[in-house]
Amino acid sequence: MKYCAKSTALLDIKSNIIVSIFEEGELSSAARKIDEISQGYLTGLLESGELTGKIGQIVVLRHLPNYNAQRIFVVGAGKKGEINEKQFKQIIESTIQAVKATKAQQIISYLSDIEIKHRDLYWNIRFSVETIEASFYQFEQFKSKKNEQHITLTEFIFSAEGEVAQQAIEDAKAVALGVKFAKDVANCPPNICHPVYLAEQAKNLAASSALMKTTVLGEKDMAELNMNAYLAVSQGSVNEAQLSIIEYRNHPNPNAKPIVLVGKGLTFDAGGISLKPAEAMDEMKYDMGGAAAVYGVMHALAELQLPLNVIGVLAGCENLPDGHAYRPGDILTTMKGLTVEVLNTDAEGRLVLCDTLTYVERFEPELVIDVATLTGACVVALGAHNSGLISTDDELAEELTQAATETTDKAWRLPLGEEYQEQLKSNFADLANIGGRWGGAITAGAFLSNFTDKYRWAHLDIAGTAWLQGANKGATGRPVPLLVQFLINQAKNK
Repeated sequence: MKYCAKSTALLDIKSNIIVSIFEEGELSSAARKIDEISQGYLTGLLESGELTGKIGQIVVLRHLPNYNAQRIFVVGAGKKGEINEKQFKQIIESTIQAVKATKAQQIISYLSDIEIKHRDLYWNIRFSVETIEASFYQFEQFKSKKNEQHITLTEFIFSAEGEVAQQAIEDAKAVALGVKFAKDVANCPPNICHPVYLAEQAKNLAASSALMKTTVLGEKDMAELNMNAYLAVSQGSVNEAQLSIIEYRNHPNPNAKPIVLVGKGLTFDAGGISLKPAEAMDEMKYDMGGAAAVYGVMHALAELQLPLNVIGVLAGCENLPDGHAYRPGDILTTMKGLTVEVLNTDAEGRLVLCDTLTYVERFEPELVIDVATLTGACVVALGAHNSGLISTDDELAEELTQAATETTDKAWRLPLGEEYQEQLKSNFADLANIGGRWGGAITAGAFLSNFTDKYRWAHLDIAGTAWLQGANKGATGRPVPLLVQFLINQAKNK
């Protein structure tokens, strides 16, 4: 889809146009001009009750008096001045559904003049593009019969001008691309998307951009580094663990400390010996949602070419039960030297991540953010709406919260205190890998914090936000928008 922003005179439009009307019969400025040109045509529809202005109502008009536009999509936009982000998303989604049902090839939209509470033109346009791109997403690589959308729309024009509008489009396209790649790799079935496949995607990304290079560590490399916790999780699978390091270098100072993003990449998690229930176990292909998100962010970076140094790490692994699988009761010596008593083999993500968090110390990072579908407890606490945020650094936590607010890719900070470390005490090792039933999302973060003392660190638990269940089952691509916005803000601050 081609997107652009330019100011267009209403009388000159011969193709298709989108305008909004509000409840209580109030017309937007563009709708008011069309009403004047057509000698009160829209006013007549309002008076007859055919137009109400209710959010999501779409009426497609053709052959208006004195007006040559092919189609006019009149969109209900609710009460003027009271529209929030969720309602605006509904407006965009309803509009695109109506456009899909036609043969419209070019659309000129005046929805950028809708005022959303606490938002500006940049946000309006960027959010519109991201929502439109999401509406076109399909994952049908493994279907013999494709669901043909028969969409003819090729150009979407925002009636706006200036650098802000164009920047919004460029940023949105990069974010949408990152979300698409994250969804694609996460939706891929686990018999295809195993750790080696994930590493191959990282290599392909580096091959497509001169700003990136990828290094992959196999199990022999990990053994030499004493990444014993990571390897223990993998030893029940015939598919070898792979740690992919994607380095993006574009800072004016090549020696500038990098931002490191670590993604948990359990391409399938059966729980190991602590086997998960069979119901919905197919969704455990999404346990690599953190790695998928980091992979998507790196794609977005390649498009945006931000003046930063960023390292994306995909911690690929499988957790399966067999005669070689690690057991409850095992004691593992991590790369850091701390010992961990395994009380539950289904608390495997933190074992993969703790060694990876130790490994990235070698990059002398400015900060590290790990992203993981880590705990069901986070889903219980926050549902599918907010990612859980834990950090030992208040400034970093605030920066991530700000990025979440800017993008509506929501996150909520959870507390982190010494009392949660108490729950991780073991009679036989330095740490236990679980902290009991209560506060499970926080004790998981507390466990990871023991391996992050060399840098600023934050953790995003996306167990509730990385995928949807039920009829709409599929990856969401979150938190790619949040992380890309965080990096955009970091570039601006520098």
